[in-house]
Amino acid sequence: MSKFKKKKGGELPPVNTASLPDIVFMLLFFFMVVTVLRDNNLLVKNQLPKADQVEKLKKDRSIYIYAGKPSSRYQDAYGSEGKIQIGDKFTDIKSIPFALNELRGKLRPELQDKVMVALKVDEETNTGLVTDIKQVLREENMLKIIYITTPGNELEQ
Repeated sequence: MSKFKKKKGGELPPVNTASLPDIVFMLLFFFMVVTVLRDNNLLVKNQLPKADQVEKLKKDRSIYIYAGKPSSRYQDAYGSEGKIQIGDKFTDIKSIPFALNELRGKLRPELQDKVMVALKVDEETNTGLVTDIKQVLREENMLKIIYITTPGNELEQ
């Protein structure tokens, strides 16, 4: 018959760390995939007007145009007149069609004909600037326009 030996010390076995690098890399890839990066850097002041009938829309087929005065850190270089921002740079009225066609080309092919232009216009922006933008959009046959607002009622303050 064989004899069984008892362990003399009641110490725990060491923790196996062989799978630790796999877990760390799995978490790293998870956060890289899930994290949403900022699309563009806002160069204009963007205090949106309030509206009481707000609806949530899909972002996958929208092109954003920002309009307003340059933010305080850009006023020295660009002045205090209303500016148009598409993407990460200021744009003038004449170059809006080129910027829109470039952004339209980045969308999926089946969505390129169904583009919606989302206007994020500061509440203190001159109406003439918005009218000029809408005129260019008409000439480019981009007739689906959304005005982005914040929920609330402008009359109740």
